Amino acid sequence: MTTSLDVFGRLASGLPLHVRDWGVAGAVDQVPQAAVLVALTDGPRPEVILGRRAMHLLLHPGEVAFPGGKREQEDVSPWMTATREALEEVGLGEELVSPLGELSPLITRTGFEVHPCVARVPAELALVVDPGEFSSVFQLPLATFADTGLFRLEEMWDGQRTRKVPHYQVGDDNIWGVTAAVLAQLANVAYDAGLDLQRNWKLKP
Repeated sequence: MTTSLDVFGRLASGLPLHVRDWGVAGAVDQVPQAAVLVALTDGPRPEVILGRRAMHLLLHPGEVAFPGGKREQEDVSPWMTATREALEEVGLGEELVSPLGELSPLITRTGFEVHPCVARVPAELALVVDPGEFSSVFQLPLATFADTGLFRLEEMWDGQRTRKVPHYQVGDDNIWGVTAAVLAQLANVAYDAGLDLQRNWKLKP
């Protein structure tokens, strides 16, 4: 049985932790950049904090996402962007965030460079949801995303080409796109899940 110590140990040893600033990662006026906080609860079964985006939003309403958002001019690093957004969106204070590592940036079909910042947070949290961003916030065991029965790749047409997009069907939630790709990569590191994304997410599709 994989314990939480195993999971956090594999993530800490398997992911780089540079905490580099945006100036090294890229120029704000060249590539649109964003960062997300992949917060894992420090319990017997680490859980990942996710939110359902508010239905009134113009972009991706109702979709499942991590707390996070676009880089602001005053943000020094991806971690600053991720923790600032997490505080604003779900009330998760920076003092509760213990960095574990970083996944390589993922490029979305719209050209955004998304930096996932992976961190440990306390198991007991009093989250405060910003209804302007999320309709609700929930937690799922990270081990859920190592289940090959829940993971699938779907071919989707984006108006120019067909591409394979990762999906997880978890209850009524269809978790897909960049969020699913991040979760699959984490499951591969933490649980050796062997999930094949069949795409280089460092390149724009």
